[in-house]
Amino acid sequence: MKFFDRMVVLAGWTLVALLSATDASAQTFPNRLVRVIVPFPPAGEVDIVARVIGQKLGEKWKHGVIVENRPGASTVIGTDLVAKSAPDGHTILLAVTAHAVNATLFEKLPFDPIKDFAPISLIATAPNILLVHPSVPVNSVMELVQLAKANPGKLNFASPGSGTAMHLSGELFKQAAGAEIVHVPYKGTQPALTALVAGDVSLAFSTGVSMPFVKAGKLRALAVTTSRRAAAMPELPTMAEAGLGGFEAASWYGFLAPAGTPAEIVEILNREINEALRDPDVRERIMRIGLELLGTSATAFEQHLKSEVAKWGKVVRQSGAKPG
Repeated sequence: MKFFDRMVVLAGWTLVALLSATDASAQTFPNRLVRVIVPFPPAGEVDIVARVIGQKLGEKWKHGVIVENRPGASTVIGTDLVAKSAPDGHTILLAVTAHAVNATLFEKLPFDPIKDFAPISLIATAPNILLVHPSVPVNSVMELVQLAKANPGKLNFASPGSGTAMHLSGELFKQAAGAEIVHVPYKGTQPALTALVAGDVSLAFSTGVSMPFVKAGKLRALAVTTSRRAAAMPELPTMAEAGLGGFEAASWYGFLAPAGTPAEIVEILNREINEALRDPDVRERIMRIGLELLGTSATAFEQHLKSEVAKWGKVVRQSGAKPG
């Protein structure tokens, strides 16, 4: 056998061996503990979602699932850990809207938010709610727009910090309304809500955690920021229904694996996670905190992620937002 022919045969054997190894790894996945990295502190919404789904997966998988909180640097610390993990499906990330925002917010990241990850499933979205303090003399979105335009720079809005999804929701509102409203950043969602309830700021965009204040009459909810009304708050109009078209700023939650994770393993993760989302107990526990469950294909999540990077990149550039 000639040298060239021998090399072709050896290359063929190598390819067969690699394919066989991939098939074998997929057939035995997971073969050890699976880590779900949450780039936020414990007890928040993202942590709750990860633990509810992780518990259901752990009940099925022999080696179990552990949730690890790796907060810091606007989710960059935990995200970087996953980007640099072995691409074998045993370390995955529960990413949120900040993942797309960070692509433009930071001048330099230790990873590429799209190229360094393999999307698994977009599992849920959550509407942000436009809230005002009761002292603000408006009862609708358009009344708020008119008030802001008539008083440039006199209204202000709270956020959990510069560059957060809620900050950029406020910036998107300013752009859509054509009004000047001052941003006041706080160190977290709770301090921002506390300031709004106290009347220190005029308005804010927040999630379902704010609804107890609305029900108690301490805050006034004007609209949700999703394209459809929220199941948990059907009485609230969308921003478009309220007269401000072209405004959509839903928070989202999705699982990512390191780039290079075999397609067969991504498929297993997608199937198992989406199956967990159909469990009645899982659905009830996650919907209780105001999220609307999805469970998409990996391809659909990839398309969503790319569109979110483009959308929030425009808002970051126009607003001049910087990392908090």
